[in-house]
Amino acid sequence: MTTVLLTGATGLVGSRLLPRLAEAGFDARALVRRDVDLPAGTTGVRGDLADPGSLPEAVEGVEAVVHLAALFRTDDEDAVWRANRDGTRHLIEAVKAHAPRARFVMTSTSNVYDADTPRPSREDDPATQTGAYPASKLAAEALLRDSGLTWAILRLPFVYGEGDGHLESMPALATRFGLHPAHTYSVAHHRDVAGAVRLALTGATDGRIVNVTDDAPVTVYEMAQLAGTPIEGSTEPLANPWSGRMDGSLARELGFAPTVPTIHAAAREGLL
Repeated sequence: MTTVLLTGATGLVGSRLLPRLAEAGFDARALVRRDVDLPAGTTGVRGDLADPGSLPEAVEGVEAVVHLAALFRTDDEDAVWRANRDGTRHLIEAVKAHAPRARFVMTSTSNVYDADTPRPSREDDPATQTGAYPASKLAAEALLRDSGLTWAILRLPFVYGEGDGHLESMPALATRFGLHPAHTYSVAHHRDVAGAVRLALTGATDGRIVNVTDDAPVTVYEMAQLAGTPIEGSTEPLANPWSGRMDGSLARELGFAPTVPTIHAAAREGLL
């Protein structure tokens, strides 16, 4: 049984990934800062990414690390850098010292891609975003690529499903960020994020950055409708119709196949 340490295990994605790792037969450990209720078949291990001294015990004996923990959607940019770049550095250093043969899978974000892309963004496209969240994730990616560890980076899109509240937040996000109703996003259901992580844990994505996305992007307008809070449409042209979309070809070449192919399929199956 492969022992996997998961960071960010109580977050939106991690809380749904952790039980799936256990169900898939992994010895799933969750890095936690305090006592929390965890799913059956999983265990918590104390540690804090901000405290390097707390991490050696957490990584001792693990055969893989899945690093989800991240901070975003906050105005405290220094906190974002501390969590996303510095926390990743501390974890990498602990793994190098105490579990150097472990496979290190890190999730990143589609937000790293440049907004002026001429097509759905590919893994080798320019990624020069300067905002604290995408820039700190790019810095964390670079740390992992240069670490000497066995690594894989999964760039996730807008993740949704299972009542996580993310889809329901879209109308407020559209207002906050002035999103055009016709702006499209690549998306993925929690079930398929877990599938991509399981694929990465087999070694199929070693040494690669891989976009994870389902089969069809969806507009802000459609997401608001599915969330039950419709917004007004618009005939104004989009600045760039490709911004927000990722090319998922590489993931499919490596064996990834979404089991929830579109957000509309998720709605039909009661998976939102």
